[in-house]
Amino acid sequence: MPAVTVSPGETATTSLTIRNDTDIVEAYALQVVGDCAEWSTVEPARVSLYPGTSETVTVRLAPPRSPEVRAGDVPLGVRVLPGEQPDLVTVPETTVTVTPFHELRRELEPRRRRGWLGARYRVRVRNQGNAPVTVPLAGTQDGEELRFALQQGQPRLEPGESAEAGLRVRAVKPIWFGAPVTWTFGVDTAGAQDEKEQTAAAEVRQPPLEGEFVQLSVFPKWLLALLAALLALLLAWFALVRPAVRSTAKQAAHDAAEERAAKGGAEQDGDGGAGSGTAPGGKKDGAGGKADGQGSGPGGGGGGNGGTVTGPDVVPGSGRQSSATIDVQSGGGDRKAGTYEVPEGKVLGITDIVVANFQGDEGLVTIKFGKRKITTIALETFRNQDYHWVTPIRISEGATVTADVTCTKPGTPATGKRASGCHEVLNVSGTLSDLKR
Repeated sequence: MPAVTVSPGETATTSLTIRNDTDIVEAYALQVVGDCAEWSTVEPARVSLYPGTSETVTVRLAPPRSPEVRAGDVPLGVRVLPGEQPDLVTVPETTVTVTPFHELRRELEPRRRRGWLGARYRVRVRNQGNAPVTVPLAGTQDGEELRFALQQGQPRLEPGESAEAGLRVRAVKPIWFGAPVTWTFGVDTAGAQDEKEQTAAAEVRQPPLEGEFVQLSVFPKWLLALLAALLALLLAWFALVRPAVRSTAKQAAHDAAEERAAKGGAEQDGDGGAGSGTAPGGKKDGAGGKADGQGSGPGGGGGGNGGTVTGPDVVPGSGRQSSATIDVQSGGGDRKAGTYEVPEGKVLGITDIVVANFQGDEGLVTIKFGKRKITTIALETFRNQDYHWVTPIRISEGATVTADVTCTKPGTPATGKRASGCHEVLNVSGTLSDLKR
């Protein structure tokens, strides 16, 4: 079966020739197995051949344009199962090369903010392509009135992965008085800087995200009017009122001096015309009245009493490492499923699974997390298979991890004697955390 290259969202085909080398008429059931099974078909899916004859079938590949279909080489296997002699089942394999595509979703939140000198924004990016890409972020402006600071300015995103970066916009100069000024700026996803990612950069590059910063004046308009009025009052005081007050005070002092001088001259004239004498025992006494009044009134101040008014659904810091083993044993031609149920009040974050087919059984195993189908694997294509996730897959209480096994043919373990039934083991590892109640 020749190797084939296919682009996500498009269709490609390859061929497979089936030959009947037995001495009986045989019917063959054809089925795609492996990672390509979900988006691949065989046409026709069943052929009948006379001894010594052959027929070529078409394998049609149609991967969706989605981050779930990663770029790179993917193994393709077609299980050829004879109806009369199932022991002669074969799985011819080839390689499917999935070409990369690049798509980036961006968001600036909020788009508009107000402030005296600066404001904070959030930039969210998500890799909608099927290949990793580095997306340096940079603030841009036509003028030089703003300065930009980005946290985590060069996120590297795997397919389907998101990242958030904090953006701080700051004005170079404050506006002391006047109307608010609106500054327009952009956030540019400049694309990858690595030579290996120049093609990705050209595809990912998009027009800058547009945002606005409304810069407010430090002092309001009414304060400027008040300051102008106070300045006018000060000028009027120094220019008009103060000179008039000083002139009036000087005139009053001059009049008082003249009055004292006139009184002094009159007393001197009286003393010169009268004889001198004394009146013995003369006494002049004056008593002053006393008025006593008492008043009282309440006074004081009282202070007010101030009152304070006092997601994720997982209790922070409650996580612990956990693992579970699902053991599935089934007879030839049977289908059986094994499950692990997440305990009540818990959340399981799965990071690793290991599937063991130590006997070399033939058939299919389907792994599900809750209602989500993770993968379907042909047993004859592996002995041990492991999967790992950087971001844990969450499964809440009551949900199950299921290993569904269809046993086509028991294998031969290390003892050398064919087993009576299929035996598969699934180990699930991750973090078990408490739910908030």
